[in-house]
Amino acid sequence: MRLLHQDRKTGEIKFQVDNMDDLWHLYNIIDQGDLVLAVTYRREEQKSDKVRAERGEKRRVFLGIRVERVEFHEFDNRLRITGVIEQGPQDLGAHHTLNVEEGDSLSVVKLSWKDSTLERIKRALEDSKRPSIVFVALENDEATIAVMRQYGMQNLATIYGPSGGKMYEQRTDDDYYLEIIDKVKQLVTEGVPLVVLGPGFAKETLVAMGRQRAPEAFKRVFIYHTGQAGMAGVHELMKKGMGAEILEGSRVAEETNLVEKVLEEIAKEGLVTYGPAEVEQAVRAGAVDTLLVLDPVLRERDVEPLMKAVENGRGRVMVISEHHEAGRKLEALGGMAALLRYRMGGA
Repeated sequence: MRLLHQDRKTGEIKFQVDNMDDLWHLYNIIDQGDLVLAVTYRREEQKSDKVRAERGEKRRVFLGIRVERVEFHEFDNRLRITGVIEQGPQDLGAHHTLNVEEGDSLSVVKLSWKDSTLERIKRALEDSKRPSIVFVALENDEATIAVMRQYGMQNLATIYGPSGGKMYEQRTDDDYYLEIIDKVKQLVTEGVPLVVLGPGFAKETLVAMGRQRAPEAFKRVFIYHTGQAGMAGVHELMKKGMGAEILEGSRVAEETNLVEKVLEEIAKEGLVTYGPAEVEQAVRAGAVDTLLVLDPVLRERDVEPLMKAVENGRGRVMVISEHHEAGRKLEALGGMAALLRYRMGGA
C-alpha cells in the first residue's frame, strides 16, 4: 500500500492499492458513513420514447459515494464498496458499487480518524516492504500451494499426482512434480522463502528436482516434516513453529504465536483472561500486558478506549486477522483476550 495524499483539514487520505493485502487493510479501514472517491464505470441511461429507458454504454466517471457496505472478496481479488452517490456528474442519490482491485487508487474521507485506524495504515505501509512466504504442502498424489498474506493464508492451487483419479491415468510422477515447480516459479521472487512440507518423502523429491529445474526459485527453500499435507499441514506447521529466518517480520506468525500463548495460559489457568466483559475488567484494573482483538470486533464495537488504556499503561495491543487459524481460535474465545501482568481475583 502507498499513501498518495493526506489532507488533515478535510480528513482525506488517498491510497494506492498494490496487492491483495492492501484490499484487506482497506476493508478494515473503511467504515459505514465514510465518503470514498474513486474512478469507476457507470452505465448511462438513454432517454427514448419507450416507457423504460434504454441502457446505455458504461463510461468512466469519478464518483464519491457515502459508504453503506464494504465486502472483501478474497477469491475474486477485489473489494466491493456500496453506497449512495454523493459526488459526480450524474445520478446523485442513486446507489453504486465500487469494485476496487490491485492497481487502483481511491480516497477515503472521514470526519475523524481513530488512532487504531492510523496505526493500521502505518502497519500496512511497513508490511508492504516485507516478503510473503510460499508454501507447498504435498504427498505423493496431491499438493497444495499457498501463500502467507498479511491477512492470513491464501490457498492458491491444488495439483494432483498420477494416482489422483481416473482423469490422471496418463500422468507420470515427473509431470506431477514439474507442474508444482512451474507454479512455484511464478510465485517465488527475490527474497521470498519457499517452505516445502508434508509426510513421507515427496517433499525431498520435489526439492531435488526443483533445484535442478528451477534453481533460482528453490535457492531459499526450507523442508519440514508434518503429519498431514494440504492446508491442514500448513496450519500444523504454523502452530508448531518455523525457523526465525523464515518468519522474521511475519505478521501472521506473530499473531499465531500470541494466540497459542493465550491458549497455553488458559490450559494451565495462568495469567490470561478472555471475552469482552472479562477483558474490559482487566484493562480497567491495569492488569493487561498484551491485548488481543479480532478484526471484526474493531468494526462492530467501540474498543478504542480499551486499546488506548492498554497502550497508556505501557501494554501492547495486537489486532488479529479473522482470515487464518489463529483468528478463528480467538473468535471462539469471544473475539478478545488478554495476557496479564498479574493474577486477578477470579482470573
